[in-house]
Amino acid sequence: MKAFYSGHFTGALPAGHRFPSEKYALLRGLIEQHLPGLQIEPAPRVDLETLQRVHDAGYVKALMEGSLPSSAMREIGFPWSQAVVERSLRSVGATLAATRVALQEGVCGNLAGGTHHANAHKGSGFCVFNDAAVSIRQMQKEFAGQTASGRQGRHLQVAVIDLDVHQGNGTAEIFQGDHSVFTLSVHGAKNFPFRKVASTLDVDLPDGCGDVDYAGALEGALFELDHRFNPELVLYLAGADPHEEDRLGRLKLTYDGLVARDRRVFDWCFERRIPLAFMMAGGYGRTLQSTVQVQLNTLRVAQDYWQRWQNRGLHLQTP
Repeated sequence: MKAFYSGHFTGALPAGHRFPSEKYALLRGLIEQHLPGLQIEPAPRVDLETLQRVHDAGYVKALMEGSLPSSAMREIGFPWSQAVVERSLRSVGATLAATRVALQEGVCGNLAGGTHHANAHKGSGFCVFNDAAVSIRQMQKEFAGQTASGRQGRHLQVAVIDLDVHQGNGTAEIFQGDHSVFTLSVHGAKNFPFRKVASTLDVDLPDGCGDVDYAGALEGALFELDHRFNPELVLYLAGADPHEEDRLGRLKLTYDGLVARDRRVFDWCFERRIPLAFMMAGGYGRTLQSTVQVQLNTLRVAQDYWQRWQNRGLHLQTP
């Protein structure tokens, strides 16, 4: 299985910064040690035309030039640097590349990404550009008029299954009113962002929610998705931050509970032969090791399903 990596473009953040950028190098090292069959490739840089299928040209230009107001950079949560710009472009490129591979091989991932708080005109919450939204819009362009049904004049049907602990407000805002994209967010009710934007389906969880209740909520959400939408592609945000040791999560999922979560999403897609591209999304463990362990477990699950697709033949419901 392939996965795309952009962590080496991170650059140094100020001492004491809350964003755990060191997790990318740690995850890559553990992959080499424990998942030697996983093929890690450097992320390509998304081009500006593709990026601007979602993001306002003025916002992109100001970000690239370093001329965004300081208030806008504070909302993003990073000080401006060329490294932040480069990593943001590469992270979007990684999700786009993973989506293209998933459409051919069934499963592929981005070792970062899941920047779901960015909307068309601004970034927020450590999210500069919205990688899932850009990838969806580009795939819809590339597959226009080539959908599995053979019908002309409609978009590729895409579901976003967002299981980061924080609601995907940016993704929801970008796709509001667009019936070709189903946005599902399962998140902490009292967590960031404090002003939610309605997704196609939102599932709000109370603080302290554990494995059993989470599994039930996810099952209900997938049931609803199945009855309201017929996706030809799924983008999955596999956030590590519902874990019980996460500093910002406020939920109580165990490692086993998160593995069960991942398996349920991959099962749901595999049963329907829907290609799945996944992103690591958020993770702010009290120790880096706890976050990276959740992510490593997700990659192990993904690799198992990739192998299952290869063994049984793909026969994907792709355009």
